[in-house]
Amino acid sequence: MKSFQVRTLNNGIRVVHQPVNNSKIVHCGFTLDVGSRDEKPHQVGIAHFWEHMAFKGTEKRKAYHILNRLDSVGGELNAYTTKEKIFFHASVLEQHVERAIDLLTDITFNSNFPEKQIQKERQVILEEMAMYADSPEDAIQDEFDEVIFSDHPLGNNILGTQKSLKSFTREDFINFLDENIDTERIVFSVVGDIKERKLNRLIDKYLYNIPHKTRQRDRLLFDQYKPKTKNVKKEISQAQCAIGTTAYPIHHPKRLPFFMLSNILGGPGMNTRLNMVLREKHGFVYAIDAGYHPFIDTALFSIFFGTDPGQLNRSINLVKKELQKLQKTPLGSLQLHVAKEQLMGQLAMAEENNMSFMLMLGRSLLDKDNIESIDEIFTQIKKISANELMDIANEVWAEENLSILTYSAK
Repeated sequence: MKSFQVRTLNNGIRVVHQPVNNSKIVHCGFTLDVGSRDEKPHQVGIAHFWEHMAFKGTEKRKAYHILNRLDSVGGELNAYTTKEKIFFHASVLEQHVERAIDLLTDITFNSNFPEKQIQKERQVILEEMAMYADSPEDAIQDEFDEVIFSDHPLGNNILGTQKSLKSFTREDFINFLDENIDTERIVFSVVGDIKERKLNRLIDKYLYNIPHKTRQRDRLLFDQYKPKTKNVKKEISQAQCAIGTTAYPIHHPKRLPFFMLSNILGGPGMNTRLNMVLREKHGFVYAIDAGYHPFIDTALFSIFFGTDPGQLNRSINLVKKELQKLQKTPLGSLQLHVAKEQLMGQLAMAEENNMSFMLMLGRSLLDKDNIESIDEIFTQIKKISANELMDIANEVWAEENLSILTYSAK
């Protein structure tokens, strides 16, 4: 049964609160419907750069005061950027929740982008880029986005490029925020043991007077997927491989069944089909997983693994064979029951992670204008049929739809 409350302020910001008893920690944060896909060609990387700069100074706080404000009371302050969202969030003891709300509001809406801090943080992000570039298992994930989405903004690296990072000025940040901040597309979510009356008082104090601001933004939709096969030579000892394709967007009715199908194939469980074959049976990989990341207009389905170069082709063929099994053979009644129970258990455990649940509330309100209860999701899962899963496997995983990116030794 739904127990959260949603309040819409006069400026359009929505506040969602999920009371949680028997927890001393309150998790709260802003979810903004802005991401790297909203960048113009000359802005590639600026959304993520802004996320960093939010910690570097506001009209009333310098960087040290921002970083020290919650750390000094044992709290945590963090942020991250995705293709379609930016998150600023905090976790604190309940008695310090006002500090968190005050600070989060300040860094989200009042950053002043000091020039000296831009220069310092530019170098920090360049080091972040170098760190990922030196990790083939990370680098292949970024490059696979480019393979799938080509010249579309979804294919751009969230971190940007060295050239774009070196070009950004204070005015560029101000312009990006002016073009993209829409208070009607912002959610502040709270999960914790905090009384509604206290929360409303703090919301009125810190969020209520944020100016109402709307922007007409038309995201460039993606509809030009063309499967590709690409090999890149690198100074590595272990071959890396990415296999994938596009899939169903957030609002598609087949999204949940496909999520379950991906979970059967390569979800977090050790009993997934890919793990049982490639690791447990053949010993070809240490880890292999399948991921499904839906967007508003498309999705990325991907499989990643590393293996000995001599086993690369055989490993790829084994992955394809598992995909074909799910296309040709429907799950038996026991297999289907186990798959449903496994997914429901995983979702229930994920909901008990209060910080992750808080972030999910913001995403769900922005993406769907609705928050489904765990019981509603369970009801949908229980209705999924074996034939439905097989039809989806044939629709998405046909071999001619697959793109493959490999890193091999020079």
